[in-house]
Amino acid sequence: MSLANQVLPLAPATLSIGRDNLLGLTEALLEPMILVLSLWLVSAFYLGELPPAYLILSLIVFSLTFPGASRLRLSVPAAVWHILLSWLLVGLLLLLLGWATRYLQYFDEQVILTWYAVSAVASLAGHLVLRAGAPYLLGLQTEPRRTVIVGMNSQGVELGRRLVADRYGHTRLLGYFDDRSRERIQAHDGFPTLGRLDELAGYVKTHRIQRIFLSLPMSRQERILQLLATLRDTTASVYFVPDMYVTDLIQARMDAVCGVPVVAVVDTPFAGINGILKRGSDIVWSLLILLLISPLMLVLALAVRLSSPGPVIFRQRRYGLDGEEIVVYKFRSMTVCEDGATIRQARKADARVTALGAFMRRTSLDELPQFVNVLQGRMSIVGPRPHAIAHNELYRKVIDGYMIRHKVKPGITGWAQVCGYRGETETLDKMQARVDHDLAYLRNWSLRLDLYIILRTLLVTARGLNAH
Repeated sequence: MSLANQVLPLAPATLSIGRDNLLGLTEALLEPMILVLSLWLVSAFYLGELPPAYLILSLIVFSLTFPGASRLRLSVPAAVWHILLSWLLVGLLLLLLGWATRYLQYFDEQVILTWYAVSAVASLAGHLVLRAGAPYLLGLQTEPRRTVIVGMNSQGVELGRRLVADRYGHTRLLGYFDDRSRERIQAHDGFPTLGRLDELAGYVKTHRIQRIFLSLPMSRQERILQLLATLRDTTASVYFVPDMYVTDLIQARMDAVCGVPVVAVVDTPFAGINGILKRGSDIVWSLLILLLISPLMLVLALAVRLSSPGPVIFRQRRYGLDGEEIVVYKFRSMTVCEDGATIRQARKADARVTALGAFMRRTSLDELPQFVNVLQGRMSIVGPRPHAIAHNELYRKVIDGYMIRHKVKPGITGWAQVCGYRGETETLDKMQARVDHDLAYLRNWSLRLDLYIILRTLLVTARGLNAH
């Protein structure tokens, strides 16, 4: 029987509550409990009691934040940023909910503001205490899970390095099994070879191995099936490490299609609920921003009309989601409106740029009409910047993975722009770096990252970096 015929529906992951997962359970409960307890304490301090409205609020807060995010594997600065940004988003959501339902009147302003500050500090302190106490909690758990890896290839060795380096994985890697001679695997010294593949089942039984990672090429299907058959007489958990990970993965994940397990290799990060969250945030922010900047846009439109001949709005065809053509709006900043097969990027001291256009490009004011594109659904506030079609057709032929950036809607700002790749990309290396940053955004997207990029954009725009 082939691997393709051994198909079962994927079971949902569950959180095991016990000594073997004490650290994970503590991390899941820590932040929600800190937020709830700090609300109770602040309420008791100022009001002398816990009124029903505050009790209901604590239940809402707990439901919004449980389980707490796992941040132990982040650096301390990154964890601090995640905690503060997470609490900022929760606070804004609660404020919006209270305003919409008119329940804000039931809460004392001093209590809420104090709790908001105290809970943020307490969450940071709690995380730092957890970092310090994590080794103790790991010591209270059952002994580390004894693990072996089958296949001493590059992906298997990389997995081994990560298992050993993970301070919180509670794993004891004993070594590798591989059929190749020691001379062929000397490049991976430092990890012991425990035997050949036909010796695996016996070793697993005698050493009470709990986890086995199969890092074998999928082309060795028959050998994999033989191994699985011999391991049925053991209690070890077996995991398959696909060799497709030699490629560049975008939003890789396990999924099921009609009950058949599949591995997503390249996919959009905005599938399902993420797409709803992304579109919802785009609509809310673009409406709010357009309301705030509409007087400024009227002034700029009049200034463009009076400063030089030509249309106020420059329309250019770009590639949008899935490579479909869209029309992008900008305030005209040049004396020409190029949209042909050949388009020259704007350069420093470009003669085509008007005096007003130079100011608008330096401050990114020429991009303001694109918030209308966002409202139309053609663009997003944060995403890879759209390039002219002529540039797309050029770079898709010379840069690997260039078109993958079109798995999401183009953005007014993006990760590449706030990392120094804004404006002209006069060399192939610069365009390659911009594409690399765009793909990194696709791999790591979150609402937190979007908010971070927006805040960084304000700083970059204020400095006028690389805008010509």
